[in-house]
Amino acid sequence: MHRYLWTALVAVVMLAVAMAGLVGAAGARDGSSFEVWAIDQSNSNGTTSGGTIHVYDGQTLNGRNTAQSERIDLAAAAVGLCIQQTGTAPVRPHMIFFNAAESHAVLAFVASGHVLFLDADGRTPLTCIDVGAQAHAAVPSPDGKYVIVANQNGKLLQRISTDYATNTFTLDPSATLDLANGTTPTGALRQDPVLRPDNAPICPLIDSTSRLAFVTLRGGGLFVVDSLATPMRIVAEYDRETIHGNGCGGVESDGKMYLDSGGGTATNMSEFDVYAFTLAQFRLPEDAFCAFERPNLPAPKLVVSMDDHDTDAHGTTLTKHGRYLWVADRVGNRIVVIETASDQVVNEFSLAGTLSTDPSPDLLDLSPDGSRVFSSFRGSLPLSGDPHASTGNTPGVGVIKVTQGGRSGELQAVARISNVDAGGIDRADPHGLRVRER
Repeated sequence: MHRYLWTALVAVVMLAVAMAGLVGAAGARDGSSFEVWAIDQSNSNGTTSGGTIHVYDGQTLNGRNTAQSERIDLAAAAVGLCIQQTGTAPVRPHMIFFNAAESHAVLAFVASGHVLFLDADGRTPLTCIDVGAQAHAAVPSPDGKYVIVANQNGKLLQRISTDYATNTFTLDPSATLDLANGTTPTGALRQDPVLRPDNAPICPLIDSTSRLAFVTLRGGGLFVVDSLATPMRIVAEYDRETIHGNGCGGVESDGKMYLDSGGGTATNMSEFDVYAFTLAQFRLPEDAFCAFERPNLPAPKLVVSMDDHDTDAHGTTLTKHGRYLWVADRVGNRIVVIETASDQVVNEFSLAGTLSTDPSPDLLDLSPDGSRVFSSFRGSLPLSGDPHASTGNTPGVGVIKVTQGGRSGELQAVARISNVDAGGIDRADPHGLRVRER
């Protein structure tokens, strides 16, 4: 009898252990364990390429100025791979994104045409692709099937096919959309001295269906592109009066695509605009798409424009549950807070103070539990963006405590990033930043 009871007890214990393992596996990505990846654009080890990825444990950034990072020296880890696979070296890592599963990082090099794919857990570079003139941003689609590349000075929108399970990444030349030459669906010139004078793409924003890409342009204007078509095709066009230039922040929330316009270029030093597009207006029955026959349709909503003083809208993030949209102002050292339900500015707060007199907040991302927002803070020698717009004095990662349910925030800490050259000059210039759950 005791033997049977013992056997039954062992079986129960084994079942409990197995169930605990299943629960642990299912709950592994519960937001309690995460990383913050920040990109220092400045060259490493005296090289003319390279750069550094700083990976922080998310919990160590909880209000601590002394948080230390794990460093990935791209001069050592990636340059050789890129030369082997493309024949050229990558220069100036700029923007970073993770695929939807967060198994891979996608890194764009803004001073060259390289897009680097890395295994996120192993920190291992896998594939390097040279798309041509200049890869400003490379954005993975939510469905995991492709990456859209903003080839800035090439004035091209390009597509890389992706299979993360097999680590297969292939540039698809047949998908390329020339943004400077040819005509739009309405018959207008794509690049036009009045309508759209400089069609260098800045940041493509891909909607949750992985079908539409909102492509901001350096000189103003916007193209909404069917990113699954081959070649990709314009379905809606906007001129510079409707959408101002140089936008690089944007996010989708509750059926709306938000995007901003910023300053920081020689011809347009100051700019702060936020627009909202209703995504349903781009869709026809059976999810079909056709090109709009008139420009500036569907009409965007101008949420806010603050061009009356020195400003530079850049990074954006949503607070928990998408209730508020935060927009970073690199010149004003502040966060502008927009309530997404009403599309009204409800607050703004400064990041300048005792921790940093000039943080120059650039890109933003939210912690998984919604309690903190992390921001890249620029250095004194910015390598991208006009110095007047993006010069800061505390290069690193800013830790902002979210307060009032997302309506406000408070700078808690700055994890400094330093890259001092042989002459004693700190050349660190953080830019790309993303949060990754483990």
